This record gives sequence, C-alpha cells and structure tokens, in this order.
Amino acid sequence: MQLNHISIAVSAWDRFWFRPANPLSLAVIRVLTGLMLVYSHAVWTIELDSFFGPQAWVAPDVLADYQQDEFVYSFWPHVAEEYLLPCHLAAVFVFACFTIGLFSEITLPLAFILLLSYVHRLPGALFGLDQIIGLLTLYCAVGGAGKAGSLDSWLRSRRGTRVESSSLSVRSNIGLRLIQVHMCLIYLVAGLSKLQGTAWWDGHAMWLAFANIEYQSRDMTWLAEYPKLINLMTHVTVLWELFFCTLIWRPAIRPYMLLVGIALHCGIGAFLGMWTFGLIMLVGCVSFVPVQTLERILSVFSRFSRSHSYEKPSESAEMHAELQTVHAMSHSEVPIEN
Repeated sequence: MQLNHISIAVSAWDRFWFRPANPLSLAVIRVLTGLMLVYSHAVWTIELDSFFGPQAWVAPDVLADYQQDEFVYSFWPHVAEEYLLPCHLAAVFVFACFTIGLFSEITLPLAFILLLSYVHRLPGALFGLDQIIGLLTLYCAVGGAGKAGSLDSWLRSRRGTRVESSSLSVRSNIGLRLIQVHMCLIYLVAGLSKLQGTAWWDGHAMWLAFANIEYQSRDMTWLAEYPKLINLMTHVTVLWELFFCTLIWRPAIRPYMLLVGIALHCGIGAFLGMWTFGLIMLVGCVSFVPVQTLERILSVFSRFSRSHSYEKPSESAEMHAELQTVHAMSHSEVPIEN
C-alpha cells in the first residue's frame, strides 16, 4: 500500500512538471514581461550618466566596496563614458527582441544577463518591480518562450519551414510551472510577513497605506469614516495571500482568486501610484489562466484587427495561421492541474 502511494505521488510530480503544455501561455507572458522590461529600462536614458557613468551618484569604486563580499557582476563599471548610450541602446534593443521573439534562443537568456547587469550596478534602486521582471525573464528563457507568438515562428512559417510553435512542449510546461510555483511562494511569504505586524491583526493596515502621503496618488482619507470597510480590506488581503498557494489550483475557485488579485493589484496602481508593480504582478498571475481562455481572448483581438485591416485576404490568412493552429491544439490540452 505504501509503495502504491509513492507511485501515485511520483506520477503526480511527473505530470505536474513534465507533461507537455501549449507554449501559448508562456508566449503571452513573454510579450507582457518584455513590454515592461523595455519601458522600465528605457527610462534610464533620461539620466543615464547620473546612474551609470564614471561620475554617477553611486561611483564604481563605492559600488565595488559595497559588493566586495558578494558574488555579483555588472559590465557597467567597465563602460567608458562615451560608450554609455550605445551600450544602453543595445541592451534596450535586446529587450525589444525578447518582447517580439526575435532570435529567441539568444535574446531570451541574454535579456536576463543584461537585466542582472543593470540590477547589480544599482542595488539601491532594486525594488519589487525589478525582482518580478527578473524572475519572469529567467523563466521565459528556461521555458523557451519564443516557441509561439514570436517573430521567429512567423518567419519560419513564411520560409515554409515546418511550424513547431503550436506543438505541446515539456520545456514550455517547466517554464510555466516555475512561474506558478514562484508566484505562490511570493504571496505566501507576503502573507506570513504581514502576520508579524499588529496592524494586520487589528485591521487598520490598509488605512496606514492609504493615508501615507508618500504613496498616495488619490485622496482616500474619506475611508476614515468607514472603519469596517478598512478592516474588511485588510483581512481579505492577508487571507488571499495566505491561501493563494492552495486555492488557486482548484478550478472552481481559481476565477475568484484571480479576480481578487486583479482588484488588489489594480488598487495598488490606482490608489498607491505603483502601476508598474501592480501590472507586473498580474503578468505573473497570467500563468494561472487556462490556455483556452487566453486563446479566446487573443481570438477576439485577432477578429478585431482583421475587421480593421486593409491587408489582402491571403496575407491576412498567413498572418493568423499560427493562431489558428494554436487554437486547434489548445482544445486537446489538459487544463491546469485540478
């Protein structure tokens, strides 16, 4: 009997990690992550010398002393001032290639390496946004996220090469599962850390966030007249984070968990001014959306673009051939683990 339980556990582990999956989910995450990757690094261009130059606010020698006992590396301290902008633009170009899926086998891991160079050059500017972008970029590279929905796959189809982007892939499943497990751990640790603060136990922690002028993007002081609402939001936030790692795997409950997540992270953006962080967390949550749902959403956008397109019918058919193939494959795929 014990051997039977072990066999069942091993079989479940094997199905979870190594069952071939549709690459469409990881492709959507790659595009959304890439857009944030390009945006969050393009803004450095405004004050490039101040952050990365030899006379930057954090000078290279100061950085070296700060990181002397750490195993980190960044090419930025070795870049001469006249080459700062070309190197930066080259990096942003790689991030753009990551987004559109061009030369994916090279640009996906290269984007992660470049991201680490930015992070290690500016450890004082490392926040949650950068950390989530980092893990999503890494897992997209691990999962080969350029297999579908990429310029590479479109170019292969144009050349008449056998299109493999729609085939189920073990590698895609591994990348997707890594994102899912990491998101579960992030929320669990966030919930457990909140339990260490009395404000989360007595229910007024959300008021402290809304009333903080540093983060306040909208005047939410009117909530002081509704203490029970503040208490409800506080406790729902903690409970959602604590139980996300278990309830998200239940198909019947998953849509409600995702809806609460959308409300939570959009609230962070709308009321606390942290839109980039809220949106990148939602990109991570996309990993839990069934591929059939993603395919239906993309089909709506595809039909909309066709209705406003001036392309010839034959050209339009070629452009959407891959999406139609993925649609056929997605109905044969087993949804996320029950």
